[in-house]
Amino acid sequence: MPAPLVVAVVGPTAAGKSDLAVALSERLGGEVVNADAMQVYRGMDIGTAKITTAERHGVPHHLLDILDVTQTATVAEFQELARAAIDDCIRRQVVPVLAGGSALYVRAILDDFVFPGTDPDVRARLEAELEAHGSGALHAKLAQADPKAAEQILPSNGRRIVRALEVIEITGGPYVATLPEHRYVYEGAIQLGLDVPRPVLDERIERRVDRMFDAGFVAEVRGLLNKGLIEGKTANRALGYSQVIALLNGEIDEAQARERTAQATRRFARRQDSWFRKDRRISWLPYDDPELVEKALDVVRKTVVAEGNREGAPGVVEVNQGRGAVDARG
Repeated sequence: MPAPLVVAVVGPTAAGKSDLAVALSERLGGEVVNADAMQVYRGMDIGTAKITTAERHGVPHHLLDILDVTQTATVAEFQELARAAIDDCIRRQVVPVLAGGSALYVRAILDDFVFPGTDPDVRARLEAELEAHGSGALHAKLAQADPKAAEQILPSNGRRIVRALEVIEITGGPYVATLPEHRYVYEGAIQLGLDVPRPVLDERIERRVDRMFDAGFVAEVRGLLNKGLIEGKTANRALGYSQVIALLNGEIDEAQARERTAQATRRFARRQDSWFRKDRRISWLPYDDPELVEKALDVVRKTVVAEGNREGAPGVVEVNQGRGAVDARG
């Protein structure tokens, strides 16, 4: 028998991952497992383009709206939560369909990824240094200790810089060396990537940002500030939220907030795409293919058949016995 199927829909922001994940779940009898680090926060809906209840089409979604904005979710904690959700789906013979744009989070969930420990004293010292000198100074320090890690972490992301420096000090080796090989912990894992030409993606991001602001993004952030958004170590660094906070503080106007949000999102999308392209296991599909869902299902069928044949199982392999079951016969 083939290993239980685990499907991941990946790619840059604004590529359409959520919609494809829902469509595949409907056809495979699956449930969606969120792999977006910011969609775990309650109330962060417009700015994270969180899929609405209506858009879910009745498909259960896991790891949405599970934390307050004052809480912090590390990659290690997210890994534990996501794997628990996946394992629960597998036990119930439901296909888990992972949807997310962070290559680090997707890899942490799907791959044999063990996180180095922590040292409270080292962490406290580095956080004090961050508070005193800012993330730019610590990023320069990281660039000296591990240039490759510095290339992968934004100078503004103080939390990740502190973690990288902590790991370097604890392990005595480079931070990037802690990243695992491309080796799945789920033998039945399949990754589907949405391929969007860069000019088209830039346009989609511009339109998304405009829709966010027109839909009440500023009011959303104002409400979250009353719930402690500033005090949170993670949530307030989400794309767009820091820009709107600057707007509400009178530091910039709305036109500047929109443009800076779009700029930051474009940079992030390029980094996402660059990270995902390094993973040769991903099957890339044109985002606008009119037969996108069917072609995605073809990848799933062919992979399941190949795995079954390699293990001596019959060539016709049933994928799942759920909503709208799909099997390898098509």
